[in-house]
Amino acid sequence: MNGNPVLRESIEVFFVEGHGLAVYFYILVIIAPVSFLSLYLPSLDAQMWSGSASLFKITAVTALLLTIYFALRVANQEFAAWRFYPLKHWTRESGLPVASVGRAHLAFLSFHVALSLLLCAPFLIWAAAIARTPLASVAITFLLLLFYAWGYAIWGLFALALWERRAESRQVFIRCFFFLLLILSLLLYLPLNPVAFLVAILGRQELAPLTLAGSTWPANAVHITAHLLLVGLGLIGYRWALRKGLAA
Repeated sequence: MNGNPVLRESIEVFFVEGHGLAVYFYILVIIAPVSFLSLYLPSLDAQMWSGSASLFKITAVTALLLTIYFALRVANQEFAAWRFYPLKHWTRESGLPVASVGRAHLAFLSFHVALSLLLCAPFLIWAAAIARTPLASVAITFLLLLFYAWGYAIWGLFALALWERRAESRQVFIRCFFFLLLILSLLLYLPLNPVAFLVAILGRQELAPLTLAGSTWPANAVHITAHLLLVGLGLIGYRWALRKGLAA
């Protein structure tokens, strides 16, 4: 993988040339004031959000939204888009297999998500210490953040492969995907929403089971199954779009 030119290109554009450093700057300048101010500013519902007890919840939710949103944009190559070669360049001029292009995209996405969580980690650990959050809850939070950010961002790769030459279509798609998924999950079945699920897990709240066709399904199982299905469909769609685009 170290010799993969597609992966080297992403690393050079983001870190050597510095075009991607703005992503991590945005994450820091948003999560830092939210974390600190949430400890001191009054809330409309003092029992739920204000004070040290809920500091970790607020920080975790902020990290969740930031990591998903920026992972989608990074996967969609919205930062310094002019510096990336077209995907067909790698298969036709460089003779790189389609599978190698896909592995490079997934590897860089994984690296970006890990780095984003690393930047959020000091704020999450600080908030957990103040809120006296159990270590198990902190570990679960990091695992969920990693899973959500990586899994949702697959759809950014799908948009990139399907509409590579239509940047505006890609940008509209990932933003609609992000916000509609959050809104629809709230309206259809609350435990499907990643924010609601994370808050419930941290608050040790019992989520309402799903009753469908006379059968009752545990909320945790429904949430995990639905998101595994979402990630699986994203990977299948990305692979199909990548092969379709490079074969055209």
